[in-house]
Amino acid sequence: MKKRIKICYIGGGSKMWARVFMSDLAVAENLSGELALYDIDKPAAVRNAKIGGYINDNPATKSHFDYVVYDGLDDALRGADFVVISILPATFKEMRSDVHAPEKYGIYQSVGDTVGPGGVLRAMRTVPLYEEFAQKIKQICPDAWVINFTNPMTICTKTLYDVFPEIKAFGCCHEVFHAQEFLCCVLKEIKGISVTRGDIYTDASGINHFTWITEARYGDIDILSLIPEFYDRFFEEGYYEKEGARFAFKTDPFAYGNKVKMDLFMRYGALAAAGDRHLVEFLNNNQYLSDPETVKKWAYNLTSVDWRERDQAARIAETIEMSEGKKPFPVVKSDEIAVDLMKAIMGFSTIVSNVNMPNRGQAPQLPLGAVVETNCVFSNGQVKPIVSKPLPLNAANLVMRNCLNIEALYDGIKRRDLNAIYQVFVNQPLCSTLTFAESRALFNEMCENTRKYLEGYYKIN
Repeated sequence: MKKRIKICYIGGGSKMWARVFMSDLAVAENLSGELALYDIDKPAAVRNAKIGGYINDNPATKSHFDYVVYDGLDDALRGADFVVISILPATFKEMRSDVHAPEKYGIYQSVGDTVGPGGVLRAMRTVPLYEEFAQKIKQICPDAWVINFTNPMTICTKTLYDVFPEIKAFGCCHEVFHAQEFLCCVLKEIKGISVTRGDIYTDASGINHFTWITEARYGDIDILSLIPEFYDRFFEEGYYEKEGARFAFKTDPFAYGNKVKMDLFMRYGALAAAGDRHLVEFLNNNQYLSDPETVKKWAYNLTSVDWRERDQAARIAETIEMSEGKKPFPVVKSDEIAVDLMKAIMGFSTIVSNVNMPNRGQAPQLPLGAVVETNCVFSNGQVKPIVSKPLPLNAANLVMRNCLNIEALYDGIKRRDLNAIYQVFVNQPLCSTLTFAESRALFNEMCENTRKYLEGYYKIN
């Protein structure tokens, strides 16, 4: 059974996610159709389209897609069965302010794109764009399934559903997958059993980048019960979950030693599922993120914008080489799951996976309507959330604070109320050591630094 579909990729000039998606699409059997690439950086989308031509000529490719670059979003959306959104709101100049401006007040951020001062400013820039995306999807392709990759994941997904309540959308994030790989390491080290993450069952609940695993089993083995012994053996040195790369956090700015994850488990009795770089930003800044020395102690990294700029330059150079046929594009299946979820929606399989959707009761401890991350069943035109196990009460309290912050932030952005947004800014756990005067000065400075992308929506003064 072959299916021909149209996929609209908003942000189709992406240097990372688009290429991963294109590779996974290439090895997806029984699919064909069109991948419509739309990006405000049209030359970047053109390069990806050229790579698509080489993908179709690759003997490893099992599907065939026409890679078409569109000048306008309306035409790209027209007739779409799926819409994928993966954008960078603004530029590295604005990200530099998001991440580094707070450092003069002793506020450090390891990522800066979800919560904390950087997450607030990024959301202020992103929500208005997503309002426009949701309106256009409602008008042009209301029956399309929408997959969001952009951070802040929770508030982006919230915007889509608030503007277009009938939308069929979910946010897709791989952080829980890394926690599942960590659990495989626990099973191997303590029981000598080697498995992959697909072999274990996990129950998860929370909000994106702050989701907690409350149950993890391989057959009749309770893997969470093995973590205290694993902690005793490996906590001090750290343990990154990638095979053969246990100490990658010493050189890789995206790697971490899972020391924060292990510490939180010993404190709260559930496994925080994101990587340590994300987890620390949901907690008071004087706990794991007070200064660079503390970061080093906990075996993760502050990823600077300088590093990100160098990494992007390298990716652009590589993309140019691939688009010119000077470097082969590897057609291989990645660890991502978006294409698998699409195929399940089309009826090829049934899959249970964690995604972000509005809470309809699947996260009983969190507000109805808030976007939460839990397991869902994907099958034959439906995505059905699964009711998750309750979190330990103190872990639920941590999640609730951040969940309510996001709800209040969305409300402030929706009303374009800078004072309401500031109230959320000062209530960020990473701002817990700031005085009111310091938080106001920092908020004003960060708004001014990113004025170019805000003043069309807010009254910046």
